Amino acid sequence: MADYVYGPGRSHLFVPGPVNIPDQVIRAMSRQNEDYRSPAIPALTKTLIEDVKKIFKTTAGTPFLIPTTGTGAWESALTNTLSPGDRIVSFLIGQFSLLWIDQQQRLGFNVDVVESDWGRGADLAVLEQKLRADAGHTIKAVCIVHNETATGVTNDLAAVRRLLDAHRHPALLLVDGVSSICALDFRMDEWGVDVALTGSQKALSLPTGLGIVCAGPRALEASKTARSVRVFFDWNDYLRSYKLGTYWPYTPSIQLLYGLRAALDLLFEEGLDNVFKRHNRLGTATRMAVQAWGLKNCTQKEEWFSDTVTAVVVPPYIDSNEIVRQAWKRYNLSLGLGLNKIAGKVFRIGHLGNLNELQLLGCLSGVEMVLKDVGYPVKLGSGVAAAAAYLSNTTPFIPSRI
Repeated sequence: MADYVYGPGRSHLFVPGPVNIPDQVIRAMSRQNEDYRSPAIPALTKTLIEDVKKIFKTTAGTPFLIPTTGTGAWESALTNTLSPGDRIVSFLIGQFSLLWIDQQQRLGFNVDVVESDWGRGADLAVLEQKLRADAGHTIKAVCIVHNETATGVTNDLAAVRRLLDAHRHPALLLVDGVSSICALDFRMDEWGVDVALTGSQKALSLPTGLGIVCAGPRALEASKTARSVRVFFDWNDYLRSYKLGTYWPYTPSIQLLYGLRAALDLLFEEGLDNVFKRHNRLGTATRMAVQAWGLKNCTQKEEWFSDTVTAVVVPPYIDSNEIVRQAWKRYNLSLGLGLNKIAGKVFRIGHLGNLNELQLLGCLSGVEMVLKDVGYPVKLGSGVAAAAAYLSNTTPFIPSRI
C-alpha cells in the first residue's frame, strides 16, 4: 500500500499546516501511555497551562487544551460564550473564515457577514458603521480570522479593538489564530481579545489533535449565562477539574501533552520575538522570490501580507492544481492548493513552524522547477537568488552557537 508514496530523501512539506515536526518533539512523543490520573500528568498539565499563556501573551486568560482540531476550538469558543439567536459580526475573506461562518450559522447564531474580495483584509469601515448604528448593543460578538490561510491575508486585530473601544461597545472579540499564534505577534491582553484559539499542527509544529483555546475574563463571565448546548467542549467541566487539581474532565492524549511540552521549550529557547522575526524573514524572502518570478501575490496590499503563508497567483493558461500535483509527484514537494473560488488560480507556499532559511530555499528551488515543467517562462534561479540575497543579509547567527 505504501510503496507508491515512497520517495528517496526527506519529503519537503510546505503546505501551511500541518507542518514539519522537530525531532525533539517526535522523541518526546515516542512513549508509552500513562495513567492520566497519576500525579505525573496533572503536574505536567499545570506547567503547560501556565506556559501556554505566554504564546497568547496573556496573564488574565485561562487556557483549555482540548483534544480536537481548530474546528473544534471554533465551536468551543462560540458555544461557551453565546446563545442561539445572538447576533455576530463575522468577516468573510477566504475559505477558512467561510467555514467558520458556516459553523456559526449551523449553530443557530444570527450571523451578520461582512465580505471582502479574496485577497483583501477585513473591511473595518463596515464594522465601524455597524458599531455606530448598534446603539442597543445587539451585536454580541465580533469574529475574525487573524491570518486567513487560503489567501495569505493577516488582519489588524489592534484596529478592531480600537473600533470597539471607540464606540464603547461590549461585544466580545473572538479570534481564530490557528495559522498565526506562535508565528506572528499575538497580544491577547493588549488587544482586548476575549477568546483566542489555535491548533497544534500549525506554528506549534505538533501533530494535529490539540485545539488550544484561551478565554479572557469577559468570556468566562459570558459562559455563565450562554445557553448554547455544549458537552465535550464545555469549559465548566475543565474549570471544575482545574479546581480539583486533576485538570482533565476526560482522557487526554498523553503523547501530545509531552510533545507540547517539548514544542513550547523550543519556542522559548529561541525566544518568541526571535520566532516572529524568523517568520518575517521567511515570508519576506518568499514574496521576493514570487516577484522575481514575475508572478503576483494573492494578497492585494502590503499591509495584509502574511508571514506564514504566501498564495501565488498563476497566469490564466496554467492550472495551479497541476503545479501542486507535479511538485509532489516529481520532486517530493508538498505545496498548498488553491481553495474554493481561487481553486486552480493560486498555489500556496507555507512558511511557518519549525523551519529555517535553507529549507525555504530548497522549496523555492523546487517551485521554480515545477513552474518550468508546467510551461511558465521562469528563469531558473531567479527567485532563489532574490531570496538568498535577502536572507544572507538578514539571517542572524544562531544564539546557542555564538
